[in-house]
Amino acid sequence: MKKWTLAAAAALTLIVGVWAQDNPSSETVAKPRKQSAPDTTDTSLAPIPSKLSPKATKGNEATSDASFKAETNVVNIDVQVLDNHGNPIPNIPRDKFRILEDNVPQTLTQYSVAEAPMTVAMVVEFSARYQAYYSAGWRETLTASYGFVSTLKPDDYVAVIAYDLRTTILSDFTNDRNKTMEAMASLRIPGFSESNMFDALADTADRMSKIEGRKAILLIASGIDTFSKLTYDKARKALQEAGVPVYSIEMLQLQRIMAESRMSATQNLDFLQADNELKTFAKETGGQAFFPRFQGDLPGVFHAISQSLRNQYSLGYSPNNQAKDGKFRKLTVQLVNPGTNEPLKMLDEKGKPFKYTILAKAGYTAPRAVE
Repeated sequence: MKKWTLAAAAALTLIVGVWAQDNPSSETVAKPRKQSAPDTTDTSLAPIPSKLSPKATKGNEATSDASFKAETNVVNIDVQVLDNHGNPIPNIPRDKFRILEDNVPQTLTQYSVAEAPMTVAMVVEFSARYQAYYSAGWRETLTASYGFVSTLKPDDYVAVIAYDLRTTILSDFTNDRNKTMEAMASLRIPGFSESNMFDALADTADRMSKIEGRKAILLIASGIDTFSKLTYDKARKALQEAGVPVYSIEMLQLQRIMAESRMSATQNLDFLQADNELKTFAKETGGQAFFPRFQGDLPGVFHAISQSLRNQYSLGYSPNNQAKDGKFRKLTVQLVNPGTNEPLKMLDEKGKPFKYTILAKAGYTAPRAVE
């Protein structure tokens, strides 16, 4: 009876949250973002994990807004190949990969499978709509956040970014876990009922677009956007252009199921739309979307994300189309039999064929000519 009462209360909280209106408060996790210094990266220096850190840019101040650097016209793609159980498939030879740009085959010039440290931005929804203090949503959010951090390795960099009405960086990219834990400790009392997911994702992806190495955005959220300046289409385009994989963990699945019979058709449609948006963001950026119903599912989700990021194939090519027109180029990654040029067939341990999934970004935006 006690468990039923708690579950019913959680469902009721969800229903009330759907109808919640703006609830401004003088205290909020979101604070105006400080203006960052101009990007004055010196290509002769070793790359840094983030350009947002004041310490990283100290001594490199520029006196002009213009900067010039030599660029090699190479397109890099991180590719994951998963079996029918969602596990990464290792040891796929270089000659089995084929890349198409706008349906035109390209010549692969770079191929790497070495494991490398990760740079991850944890983007956490923290609004009063679903994450009121000590609510089910609040507990699930903290469990997912702390759980993922525990899977990171010492060389991995992570930033903690929270959003409600605004987006704020609670801690910049660091491998100091104490700083990360201090940042997450501030996730206690949300100040606004809004959840501006589109703005938060687009802003984070733009900041990460110039970070080198393996990188990803981990989104922990309900999937609902309420008040973003960007529309869904504009946010989608921004994520495509940034090329940073988005992995999402959608919260409140169990509460949604329990409250479904008492929600209106419009409210149900809002959540279904949120599901589809998260799936689209993940598919087009080369990430994955997860919808765990129980907290016991989270360790498996963390393992899947970690395995996917650490078992990627890093591919690169110099595009046949060298036009610097700023247009979006569609990418397709395939596995083929080089002898027959037909789709590659894979067999399991019993010799039976199985379906595999290729995850890669949907495209990139070509550079523009400098006038």
